[in-house]
Amino acid sequence: MSSSAIIAICAVALLVLLFLKVPVFIAVLGASAFYFVLNPGANPIIFAQQAITGVESISLLAIPFFVCAGIVMNYTGVTSRIMDFCSVLTGRMTGGLAQVNILLSTLMGGLSGSNIADAAMEAKMMVPEMEKAGFSKSFSTVVTAASSMITPLIPPGIAMILYGCIANVSIGKLFISGIGVGAILCISMMLLTAFISKKRGYVPMRTEKISPKEFGKAAKPAILPLCLPIIIIGGIRLGVFTATEAGAVAIIYAVILGLIYRELKLKDMTVALKETVTTTASIMLIVSAAAVFSWILTKERIPQQLTEWMMTAIHSKYVFLIVVNIFLIIIIVGMFIEGNASMIILVPLLAPIAASYGIDEIQFAMVYIFNNAIGAFSPPMGTLMFVTCGITGCKTKSFIKEAVPYYILLAVVLLLLTYVPFCTTALVGLFY
Repeated sequence: MSSSAIIAICAVALLVLLFLKVPVFIAVLGASAFYFVLNPGANPIIFAQQAITGVESISLLAIPFFVCAGIVMNYTGVTSRIMDFCSVLTGRMTGGLAQVNILLSTLMGGLSGSNIADAAMEAKMMVPEMEKAGFSKSFSTVVTAASSMITPLIPPGIAMILYGCIANVSIGKLFISGIGVGAILCISMMLLTAFISKKRGYVPMRTEKISPKEFGKAAKPAILPLCLPIIIIGGIRLGVFTATEAGAVAIIYAVILGLIYRELKLKDMTVALKETVTTTASIMLIVSAAAVFSWILTKERIPQQLTEWMMTAIHSKYVFLIVVNIFLIIIIVGMFIEGNASMIILVPLLAPIAASYGIDEIQFAMVYIFNNAIGAFSPPMGTLMFVTCGITGCKTKSFIKEAVPYYILLAVVLLLLTYVPFCTTALVGLFY
């Protein structure tokens, strides 16, 4: 059997397994196994070797570190302190609690790194309060899910760590670029929310100016948690520690905050460690499976052949970028595959092609990660949509109808990131 026929069988097997809702790592391993079974020249030992060596990268240690730091933060009372601070900053803005929701996601993104955790937390904390204030359940749920998209774009987002490891791109530079991209999405989302709130009569939380004393009272408890992103970015840029070591620093800092606030108990730490193990294991299983799949792609020269075909068929990098956006949102990320899984499968194929067109590696990385974020918010595979709707009791049909303005906003921001490199590379150029 020819190599092309074997690869075709593997691709079909992968799609069939994904359609059957088989766990992603099993689907990828299963498709890879077909290659070694059908190809007599492939040594089966390589299957095991690649699966093991794929998770031995030092850079991947950042994932359990930052996951653990984010979980510990949830047990230290940091969230409530940040929320009080956000309420002070946005209290006079049209939309009130909806604006608090968006700003809270942005600031917590620099602490947790997980959009699912952020969405679940805010769905429990913010949506009931928003409903009491007169917001509809569907609007409150949409704002919560949409704002949680900001989390993977703000350092230390897990998606940036994964992309950096897969594509061999500086994680520190991705972190810095993410600050700008996250700020753009946060500001644009707050403006849209203010516009919708004004039309619907959602009033601000207060009309009078806050006194310096009240501002100081709310800001003081939030200062220490908000220093974490500064410590991470500053430490990496000054060479004090690597992006991987920054994760360990984040854990130590989270524990110190827990001791200062006297809210972190031993049993909480035990639960946090268990959650870290299960979350990390689910990510690493996908990475391990993808390592085998990537080896097969490389051996069969699929990226090189795809690059040659794309360069022949598409002569403009701008056309290539729009094709990638459509492909990721409609065909892959939005339809079939969860974001991080698609990254592990597709980045080894698409990143070399983007480089051959002369597209900046940081720009392409952020465009790809932003596409993943949109996929998490969009049906039918939108994990953020299902998590928030499951917690708040909002119907999916109502969610999608309410989310239409936000889908339009996301499309505009995606085009901005795609065709204006300054938005993704300006901060990196400034810092580096």
